[in-house]
Amino acid sequence: QVQLVETGGGLVQAGGSLRLSCAASGPTFSRYTMGWFRQAPGKERECVAAHNWSGYGTYYADSVKGRFTISRDNAKNTVYLQMNNLKPEDTAVYYCAAADYSIVVVTTHEYDYWGQGTQVTVSS
Repeated sequence: QVQLVETGGGLVQAGGSLRLSCAASGPTFSRYTMGWFRQAPGKERECVAAHNWSGYGTYYADSVKGRFTISRDNAKNTVYLQMNNLKPEDTAVYYCAAADYSIVVVTTHEYDYWGQGTQVTVSS
């Protein structure tokens, strides 16, 4: 089993940056595809970034491409989402998730483990 805890959310002005952290316990996440999802009020949960470190690729939603980066720190067993040039439309609860696949997947039902979420609010 994998347990995930997100931190790093908060309030930031448009154009600012935040780095979200996802601390993982349990099996090493090299086995899993790791994803970052977000859910804004009145909208469905969407995948904004996902990566499998076995070499099968990276996904970024068009809305965040070029601004967000997913990365990892094996020593800390942590996955990060670096968010730059934030926009008000990025406001959402952000979730870290792990999928038991060796390829990148981007739909919510394919993910087996979820963090509790962290709020990101971007003001104009």
